[in-house]
Amino acid sequence: MVFLDNAGTTKMFEECAKTYSLYACQEFYNPSAVTRKSAKISMEINEVRSLILKKLGTMEGSVIFTGGATESNNLAIKGATRGGDYEYVFSNGEHPSVLNVAKSLQMQGKTVHFVKLKEDGKIDLEDLESKLNYKTKLISCIFVSNETGAINDIKAISCLRDKLAPNALIHIDAVQGFMKIPFSVEDFKVDMLTFSAHKFHGPKGVGGLYIRKLNYVKNIVDGGGQEYGLRSGTENVPGIMALKTAIEKIDVRKNYENVHGLKHKFNEIILKESEIKILDFQGSPYIESLVFKGVKGETMLHALEEKDVIVGLGSACSSKKAGNRVLEEIGIDKNDIISSCRISFNAYQSLEEIEKAAETIIEVYNDIRKRVS
Repeated sequence: MVFLDNAGTTKMFEECAKTYSLYACQEFYNPSAVTRKSAKISMEINEVRSLILKKLGTMEGSVIFTGGATESNNLAIKGATRGGDYEYVFSNGEHPSVLNVAKSLQMQGKTVHFVKLKEDGKIDLEDLESKLNYKTKLISCIFVSNETGAINDIKAISCLRDKLAPNALIHIDAVQGFMKIPFSVEDFKVDMLTFSAHKFHGPKGVGGLYIRKLNYVKNIVDGGGQEYGLRSGTENVPGIMALKTAIEKIDVRKNYENVHGLKHKFNEIILKESEIKILDFQGSPYIESLVFKGVKGETMLHALEEKDVIVGLGSACSSKKAGNRVLEEIGIDKNDIISSCRISFNAYQSLEEIEKAAETIIEVYNDIRKRVS
């Protein structure tokens, strides 16, 4: 099988499974208990926090472990929400776990602004500029689009914040960027950042939120006060330690270059079929979309699955819904959207796998076209 829906999830490293088993079955102690073994686990978890800060290019701030990106995004946004005459700014390109929180704030009577996207899939900085002012409390934007792969200019967004809304916090959803694209939170000047382990070959059910200063957010769940009082509940120790194993195994820059090569070869083959269009927004090498003229994307997805090639229809959190709001927002023709599939690579796939997948896609597409014409 060739799996080309890696923006949805990735195969966990076998080393992570071994680590998970170790901490689930042998080193299974509760880090909040007062025994020596528990204290050792607590210390090891703090070592993972330090490792993540290092990978983020900073030693300032804290890492809160959560159940995944959705929880992290909710904690960042709801935790930063305050009573009073504040305003909140989001882009129209956000993942549902951000966009739906924004809509919830709007329903609560908060002043919420949504920023347009440009044709290249990036946030419209002029529109963002028009929506920032001294009342702005939070700017939340996606770093790498999970739908298009477009990479937003976080430095430019930070500059606009400093100029027009100096008291605002910046939160970025970096789920498709962390451990995939080289960057530094110090360069970006962001205050909060979301990541999720299963997007970079770690386990499902564990993620985190980087926070520059803990007082930026308040807890949204009451309990025993774990994770600096911001995320109560016993830590997912096996997941956290398996996440560490994934981080230690990955060479971000090497993988980034490798995926560039895989994508180039894939597109080289796909372009031999003139009826297949590539939607490539020159952003992350990990993500692009294909448009199959005259064939629905869902039809292609199921036909390819029969040939052991797995592709996606966009965000797994919304792929069962008709259309694609992000592609619509940037002006992609509705017929093209219906006929599209998302392709997303991982750095551990071989060139032979990618070549086989591209050739299979062309073969399946031509077979369907013959049968429906």
